[in-house]
Amino acid sequence: MSNFAFWLIQVPGWLLFAYLAAAQCTAAVNYSLGVRMGTQEPADQITEVGVAFFKGYAGADLVFYTPLLGIGLAGHLFASSWAGVALGAALGVTVYWPIACLWTVKVARGAEGWDLPKEGQYWIVLPLIAGWGALGLILLLIGQ
Repeated sequence: MSNFAFWLIQVPGWLLFAYLAAAQCTAAVNYSLGVRMGTQEPADQITEVGVAFFKGYAGADLVFYTPLLGIGLAGHLFASSWAGVALGAALGVTVYWPIACLWTVKVARGAEGWDLPKEGQYWIVLPLIAGWGALGLILLLIGQ
């Protein structure tokens, strides 16, 4: 893998890891803190079902995705033999969850009680995250 490709995976990966640890994992333990931090949406804007949906993602991030991403990035950083499998799995999730989230946001638009004031931010940030995940997968596959 080229030096450029290596850092193209590592730098955004650790930034995403830090964001997930601070925003998503915190919300899994204390959703109202996530709302106060501005990283989660309040129930009066997305309904209790919307909160349950976002809590579900936060919980999955806490117990599976964030640790897997950290393990995969660390393994990649230290050129461990198992790094490709762990990082590839994490990058697959990195592509999947933004698509699932955006699909939900699109389908929920206009539903009674759903008023996502920062929806535009979702359509900017989440495709960038999914795109980075897809690029990382490609770089792992071609070994560049």
